Amino acid sequence: MTELTGRLGYEFKNIALLTRALTHSSAGDKSLSIRSNERLEFLGDRVLGLVIADMLLQAYRDSDEGELALRFNALVRRETCAEVARELDLGRALLLSGGEAQSGGRKNQSILGDTCEAVIAAIYLDGGFEEARKFIEHNWKERLLKLKTPPRDAKTALQEWAQARKLSPPRYELIERSGPDHAPCFTISLEAADREEISARGPSKRNAEQAAARAFLLREKIWKDAE
Repeated sequence: MTELTGRLGYEFKNIALLTRALTHSSAGDKSLSIRSNERLEFLGDRVLGLVIADMLLQAYRDSDEGELALRFNALVRRETCAEVARELDLGRALLLSGGEAQSGGRKNQSILGDTCEAVIAAIYLDGGFEEARKFIEHNWKERLLKLKTPPRDAKTALQEWAQARKLSPPRYELIERSGPDHAPCFTISLEAADREEISARGPSKRNAEQAAARAFLLREKIWKDAE
């Protein structure tokens, strides 16, 4: 824990909060009062969103709401949180069941993203909003400043691509909804241009649709990885 708090840049007064933030649902056990990080993840997502929104307003004073929203979505999405988690090596500190660990849970993007949000909540509860803000600014500022040009909206780009070729509009279908109510996971399938169907997951239907559209654009080499 000492090594981990050093990487986090924050010293916990109540180390149990950090332990809970690192406890995946597979290792939690209500009967033994071992609580998982699911509730912390719910809170951390909101704290992250507020701080990132404020940072964007300060950094991009001339951007309209639409441009800010595109940048915001890129910065708070699970993939970005997972990147931060990997940089902090949170996977090595995760508390997982044996089965989850053996199946690659320490490198699982969804688990890492959720854990990063839970750690933000733990810092917020232990040290207050300003400490959480410092943590987020330290780990997201460089990413935020790199977004000089707002990320392109994948669904809109795919729609325009199909229209330009006089093709039928892309079709999105909800395949599965899983997870608890406070942290749902949606799986969306996408069919477009008579190409092979592709699917993606996200914490909302909108996010999953965007992920599916982006995956399609990359697979078909309509977009490059940098877009």
